[in-house]
Amino acid sequence: MADSRTNSAAGPPPAFGVDLHLELRGPGLRAGLTEALREAVRTGRLAPGVRLPASRSLAADLGVSRTTVVDAYADLVAEGWLTAQQGSGTRVATRVEPHRAAADAPRARPDEHRPRYGLLTGAPDLANFPRTQWLTAARRALTAAPHDALDYGDAHGRMELRTALADYLARARGVYAGPERIVICSGFHHGLALMAQALRVRQVRAVAVEAYGLDLYRDLLRIAGLHTPPLYVDEHGACIDDLARLRGVGAVLLTPAHQYPTGVALCPERRTAAVDWARATGGLILEDDYDGEFRYDRQPVGALQSLDPERVVYFGSVSKSLAPGVRLGWMVLPEELVPEIVTAKGHGDYMTSALEQLTLAEFIASGAYGRHVRSMRLRYRRRRDELVTALRQRAPGIRVAGMAAGLQAVLELPRGTESSVVQAAARQGLAVRGLTQFGYEGADYGWQFPERDALVVNYAAPSDSAWAGALDALCRVMP
Repeated sequence: MADSRTNSAAGPPPAFGVDLHLELRGPGLRAGLTEALREAVRTGRLAPGVRLPASRSLAADLGVSRTTVVDAYADLVAEGWLTAQQGSGTRVATRVEPHRAAADAPRARPDEHRPRYGLLTGAPDLANFPRTQWLTAARRALTAAPHDALDYGDAHGRMELRTALADYLARARGVYAGPERIVICSGFHHGLALMAQALRVRQVRAVAVEAYGLDLYRDLLRIAGLHTPPLYVDEHGACIDDLARLRGVGAVLLTPAHQYPTGVALCPERRTAAVDWARATGGLILEDDYDGEFRYDRQPVGALQSLDPERVVYFGSVSKSLAPGVRLGWMVLPEELVPEIVTAKGHGDYMTSALEQLTLAEFIASGAYGRHVRSMRLRYRRRRDELVTALRQRAPGIRVAGMAAGLQAVLELPRGTESSVVQAAARQGLAVRGLTQFGYEGADYGWQFPERDALVVNYAAPSDSAWAGALDALCRVMP
């Protein structure tokens, strides 16, 4: 820390300057300052080319005389640690290289390398994020924002965004969504965590989950103290009839519009059966509509929530339609659940960024969001068509399963080949996951539900320049 001794010769503190933390050691001020500066350069805290504070400014900050600083600078210039030029001030010499401890240096392993191509699920085409339109919306939103938008705000979320979402979701997804039913969160993970807290308060012991899905969300529910019995997924979606045999289940987590990751839709009979189960038991359906806007062969399937808004909790976000980094999502809740979720949010992450909320509200209300979704729908459809065509020509034995929808496709493989294909892909510099990695570990599906060998391929994520190479590498490793 700066030496506590003061000297009247230092004069008043400067009006501005560069902050510099130094700890003076040694028998004298000049020697202590010289060594502190030398150590800061040696360890890299002061990088080559950095301009040091003016001698008067540093003297005032440290409470020493200006002469002490001038002499210390002169000593280090003479030693080659610093340079001093008229009009340019005193700087760290550009030829000085910091000496770092060996433990700080990264240790590269021969077998570690970044894949050349990534087809891992979870991300949209980030290169086509609408930066210009988003910046325009941000400027408009900030210009029009009331002063109270910069305060702590309301745990429900900004009314501007909830109003824009209510209109958009009703029109585009068939959701019954008044602004008073919507709570803004930071994405599906955050919303599910809030829901888990509310379920525990209600004494719910278990939430049924689809047997294929992200273990991240199963783990989140378990950490909250909830059991997660699995529902097998076939070509018609989750087997809803199995809910009747499960004890203590107070909710079920579903991806009905486009099951993740198998790519099937929950058939109409099972949609109805799920709502009937919720009404008969007082349970809740947790609907994750993670990429519901992206259907390519016909109009998207509407949200399950519209069948019974008092028994379905609808989750949405911009993680797939815009980018995960925006960190905005929403929950459309049964009326009685709104206070419970707001309370849960208030106990933890009270408020999502108000400025981001206002920007998204403007982005939706201006029509820019709808235009972006339609543009990306065409882009992703072309990618999927190219994938299907390439496989038909170069790997005709491989079937693309699931709907023409979303950001990923499931490629059915011959029995027993999934692991070897994933390994072969890695040797080609291609990152891809097998369907087995999404399965519910330890689930016994029985003879009527055989395990599947398949790849889950995200055709949306690669950049335009990388897509051709990624597709070629994928076709080369097909059995």
